[in-house]
Amino acid sequence: MADAAQTAAPQKQTTYLQAIVDAQTEEMDRDPTVIMMGEDLTVFGDGSLVQRFGPKRIWNTPISELGFTGLAVGAAMTGLRPIVNLSIGSFLFLASDQIINQAAKIRYMTGGQMKAPVVFRAALYYDRAIAAQHSDRPYSMFMNVPGLKIVCAAGAADMKGLLKSAIRDDDPVLVFEDARLWPSKEVVTTDPEFLVPLGKAAVVRPGADVTVVAIAGAMKPTLEAAELLAAEGVSLEVIDPRTLKPLDLETIFTSLAKTGRLVLVENAHRVCSATSEIAAAAAIEAFDLLRKPIVQLAAPDVHVPFSPALEKLLYPTRDTIADAVRRVL
Repeated sequence: MADAAQTAAPQKQTTYLQAIVDAQTEEMDRDPTVIMMGEDLTVFGDGSLVQRFGPKRIWNTPISELGFTGLAVGAAMTGLRPIVNLSIGSFLFLASDQIINQAAKIRYMTGGQMKAPVVFRAALYYDRAIAAQHSDRPYSMFMNVPGLKIVCAAGAADMKGLLKSAIRDDDPVLVFEDARLWPSKEVVTTDPEFLVPLGKAAVVRPGADVTVVAIAGAMKPTLEAAELLAAEGVSLEVIDPRTLKPLDLETIFTSLAKTGRLVLVENAHRVCSATSEIAAAAAIEAFDLLRKPIVQLAAPDVHVPFSPALEKLLYPTRDTIADAVRRVL
């Protein structure tokens, strides 16, 4: 889904997870200051990097998220560029003090004398019957923290290009990868200089009638809804924000000026969510563009149940998205 030009370099069919591995491999080959640390690295896709770069640059840590996250922030302050794999998004809570109080604030608190160029990876590991303590989608919580940049892309090419940009960025970046997307495939360039800029949304599907903004794993049912509605003569313009902070409102508002209708879709909890922020921004800054009230689809304010049948009821589907679109026509 990347809108940056897929260059003349060879392309290959790549899974979302492999695109992440390729991005890290290319950046570690390019820059010897890039290192990686985290827990269960070989379990969550990084086994090839462990073999390629060895223990001097790949540190398989104990299960102590606060400890190794603090280690990474310190390493970043001394000139390295760590990639921290926190594996499951819920584990960010354990590391949050180092991310919020240290990484996000160090440039401000030193008057720009120090920086923390560190990437924190975390998988949104939900819809897998792993219950409440491992199924959080916490990206919106970190949107409230000044000094952090946040990536949450829906396509393999976008994720590769954004992760490479994040590794090269001088600010701390949280990269959320939706584990439901790991096996999905897309044609991705092998150009090691292929980058997708932080802070730029992508128009995944051009349309004229309704603007739909979908985040991460919500993109697939949204595109399915777009196909369903196309048969009814309804044209959806589907947007992937890709970067939640900075958030590209300009692309969303440009689409809204054309359609006048806005539907927002994500799988995180609705309260204080990313789509709530987009809805608030649209209501405050682009109210005159709206022809109908904004519709928001997200998970209800309940903990994720262990039961697979119950959990699936939490998230937007093709049909609920299509129904939401019909309500704004």
